[in-house]
Amino acid sequence: MNTYTGSKPKSFFSSNQDALRNGRATFTSYFTYIMLDKALLHCLIGLLLGRAVILSTLSPFAVAFITSVWFLRKDKVFPLILFTIIGASTHSFQQSVYVLLGISAFFCLAMLLHLTKNKERYLPVIGFLSGSLSRLAISAMTTELTYLEWVFAAVEGTLIALLILIFMQSVPLLSPKRYKPTLKNEEIVCFIILIASVMTGFIGWSIYDAQLEQMLSRYLVLVFALIGGAAIGSTVGVVAGLILSLAHIANLYQMSLLAFSGLLGGLMKEGNKWAVSLGLFVSTILISLYGSTGIDVVTSLMESSLAVGLFLLTPASFIRKIARYIPGTIEHSKEQEQYLQKVRNVTAHRVERFSNVFRALSRSFQSESNQIQNQDVEVDYYLSNVTEKTCQTCFLKESCWVKQFDKTYDLMTTVKDELETDNGIHKVTQRNFENHCVRSKKVIDTMQQELSFFQANQKLKKQVLESRKFVAEQLHGVSDVMENFAEEILKEKENHEQQEIEIVAALKHVGIELDKLDIYSLEEGNVDIEMVIAFQQYHGEAEKLIAPILSDILSETVVVVMEDLSPLAKGHSFFTFGSARKYEVTTGVAHAAKGGGLVSGDSYKAMELGAGKYALAISDGMGNGKRAHEESTETLRLLQQILESGMHEQVAIKSINSILSLRTNDEIYATLDLAMIDLHDASVRFLKIGSIPSYVMRGDAIERVEASNLPIGIIQEFEVEVVHEQFKSGDFVIMMSDGIFEGPKQIENVDLWLKRKLREMQTTDPQEMADLLLEEVIRTQSGDIDDDMTVLVAQIEKKQPEWAPIRAEDAGILSQPS
Repeated sequence: MNTYTGSKPKSFFSSNQDALRNGRATFTSYFTYIMLDKALLHCLIGLLLGRAVILSTLSPFAVAFITSVWFLRKDKVFPLILFTIIGASTHSFQQSVYVLLGISAFFCLAMLLHLTKNKERYLPVIGFLSGSLSRLAISAMTTELTYLEWVFAAVEGTLIALLILIFMQSVPLLSPKRYKPTLKNEEIVCFIILIASVMTGFIGWSIYDAQLEQMLSRYLVLVFALIGGAAIGSTVGVVAGLILSLAHIANLYQMSLLAFSGLLGGLMKEGNKWAVSLGLFVSTILISLYGSTGIDVVTSLMESSLAVGLFLLTPASFIRKIARYIPGTIEHSKEQEQYLQKVRNVTAHRVERFSNVFRALSRSFQSESNQIQNQDVEVDYYLSNVTEKTCQTCFLKESCWVKQFDKTYDLMTTVKDELETDNGIHKVTQRNFENHCVRSKKVIDTMQQELSFFQANQKLKKQVLESRKFVAEQLHGVSDVMENFAEEILKEKENHEQQEIEIVAALKHVGIELDKLDIYSLEEGNVDIEMVIAFQQYHGEAEKLIAPILSDILSETVVVVMEDLSPLAKGHSFFTFGSARKYEVTTGVAHAAKGGGLVSGDSYKAMELGAGKYALAISDGMGNGKRAHEESTETLRLLQQILESGMHEQVAIKSINSILSLRTNDEIYATLDLAMIDLHDASVRFLKIGSIPSYVMRGDAIERVEASNLPIGIIQEFEVEVVHEQFKSGDFVIMMSDGIFEGPKQIENVDLWLKRKLREMQTTDPQEMADLLLEEVIRTQSGDIDDDMTVLVAQIEKKQPEWAPIRAEDAGILSQPS
């Protein structure tokens, strides 16, 4: 039983090895191979290029094309040679001899390429020699060699060398499996030259009096004018007309006709096929009637009619497929969008995988850090070391550790526990142990010596567990950030057709015509809309009319985010609209350094983090002066960077604590008072790490906000206590450092004093309130500043748009139901 284990053959000789060996290779086997290997297109091109002649004598196309295919696709060369020779024989016997000589000369010279590394560099030289020598040989056989034959041979060799460079860029584009999202302009021109060269092979073939090459060239111009517009259409017309005029001098007028047709048809491409076809007919009539060109108007119109008929029968899917490769077309843009979407999907998938890896690592470290240590095992190791140095050589070892094991073990454990206390061994325990052990003094001394090693080992293990837990939290935080990032990557521009209809209708009713409308997001709190509008004179319509209309249609406040106005009348202006925050924060800060100095140990920040988050923070470094300022500044710098990365604030604070506690052995710590405000719903989360209380003031009601946490950097393991509050418009939050809260030392109840001072203030400006409160505290100290002082006052207000929403329904803008 024979089992086929091979793959599809790559060359003709390997696929037909048995047929060639048995002498049964026929034309059918050639043709079958060509069809199976999808080489039919190359062979048809070779058939037409074999009969293509320019200037009535020269034929550079066949050798140049075979050379390019030989270098790029060796598996298609031999069937291509066969069809090229067949095509040349349909033109003339001399043409077939020339093609055969040129191909033979090329393969003989190509053997020298095996001696070089850069074969591509020497291909034009070999092509030049092959064409020139073959043309000289043909001339020598038919006539006497003169300088004119030498010139023709040199010109033909030069054309072959140039065409090799052109076909090297064109041949790869013939492969239907080749993925190439965009064609460069040079590649488009080279490909058009190849197509025009193939059309010269149709010279001499006609349908009644209509020349086939004229019909196909006009068809080619129609297709590219519809796809690429005037620029591509006229370029194709010039190139095709130039090549055809070289093939037959009577075709010189075709360059003007094709170029004008491409230009006129491209300008009318918005009218689809019929409009582009009309452009060809107009061009044909004008060029045919212009001057004494000797063109038969009827014949030219017949050629154009056949081209238009073939153009109208061309499937739209075929035209769209070609348009994908032409820059500037809608199909190309869609192809690019699909490619970018694929890139986004792949990137998001990789980010998700990284997120899963970090999450798995976090669980691994977390599971190790949560392992409960077996204290009995550690004690057993400790007592084992003690007994090895004391009881091992004692003559009562068997009596103590075999007959009275439980009593001995309990006594030594009790001694070990009491040695760890500050009071040492109790007298009763010591007397009981002396009555039990004959070497009690030596055992106790040894236990005391080993205890330091035992405690150091316990401390080290605890630090390792804390470090693992810290790493686990960091990895989990990174995993969350990457997961959110992957979700953001996958967000696409959604289809908002209904909203687009409403917006366009509403703006049209007030006299605003949109040139372009792009809706990227209508998510609540994250609206993103772009518009292009041409104004005769701009008077702030975007802010006064468009934004209020959008606010009513989308049921949320929309504002102008960016506007790029054109300096020209009726010029195109660009506008971007986005969601307005429902609430806004106004802040005021007052601070003073100890003793009236310039460097304060306190630091503060009021920062907008994006996505509707606003943070207020005060940090107080240990002590005063430059060192304290560096610690508090470093704390807030780390806080801002970590919060801006998208990490949760509790994880951010734990991360800062671990960094500060592990960074140095010095006793360095800092307090942190953080308030996270959501500008969408005015909810606030207070995170107070070693800081003093804050106050929330609503009218005359003042609420104290406090939490009990040690300052950052003192211990590695702590839980962050979060206090939640719900603000209303007009509420104030007052945050301060300990210099403010502990400043009035002669005042018995500072809390009541601060609340009274806040109620008595006659201003609602946050900056004035901060200044007044700092001034009151300094006055209680008779002008002395005993500690760094910082007070931060923020007011949360509902944001009111400058222009009220315009109700579309009440104004009769939307006359038809949506």
